Amino acid sequence: MYYFASDVHLGLTWEEYDHTRERIFAGWLDSIRKDAKEVYLVGDVFDFWFEYKRVVPKGFTRTLGKISEMTDAGIKVHFFTGNHDMWLRNYFERECGMIVHYRGELVSHAGKTIMVAHGDNISTEGQPMLRIMNRVFRSSLARRMFRKLLHPDLSMRFGKWWSAKSRKSKALKEEFRGEDEFLVKYAREWVATGLPIDYFVFGHIHCAEDYALNERSRVIFLGEWIEDPHYAVLDSEGNMKLIRL
Repeated sequence: MYYFASDVHLGLTWEEYDHTRERIFAGWLDSIRKDAKEVYLVGDVFDFWFEYKRVVPKGFTRTLGKISEMTDAGIKVHFFTGNHDMWLRNYFERECGMIVHYRGELVSHAGKTIMVAHGDNISTEGQPMLRIMNRVFRSSLARRMFRKLLHPDLSMRFGKWWSAKSRKSKALKEEFRGEDEFLVKYAREWVATGLPIDYFVFGHIHCAEDYALNERSRVIFLGEWIEDPHYAVLDSEGNMKLIRL
């Protein structure tokens, strides 16, 4: 079985609520160990993550411990950076054994071709400010300056402020807009090229939706874990289901 989840946003301001949610997420990770071949964490697992050479954000021990147990047992865990947790160094790879992806990937499992991506930096045409922000925040220069100029305590405080500002700009749970979703439009562009993709699996949009593009191709939006946790699973026959926890 292949599992997909995104937008857990661990590290929200409300600490008691967040710890409860982390226990739920860690419990889910523990529950899928028995039959998971590979696990895909498709961005924004953390509400803010930034690494220094010898410093990482405190907390998240339940989640990182479960992931480490899985990778120690030979289960591949893929981590896709999102717009909230893109500033990595090598901690996830060296300490937790995860495979880190900084962009979307085409993968093949159970005879199906799957595009996996968080979705935040996809299709920025016609959005010059978004394109500039993506380039700045994903640049190695910006990361180096952030590390050099800010003490870890200050960087974490800034990150909390920035994440809170980002959350306030949109609802925690979003309404699905069908053909108007930019990621649906992006998927249709890929289908139009004739490349046979069975599933597009995206995070970023805070709605859980299984949307058919045609008889073959479907778009799976993984939803969020803040209010309404969902995940997707691909079985050995190549059938993918979106499941509410």
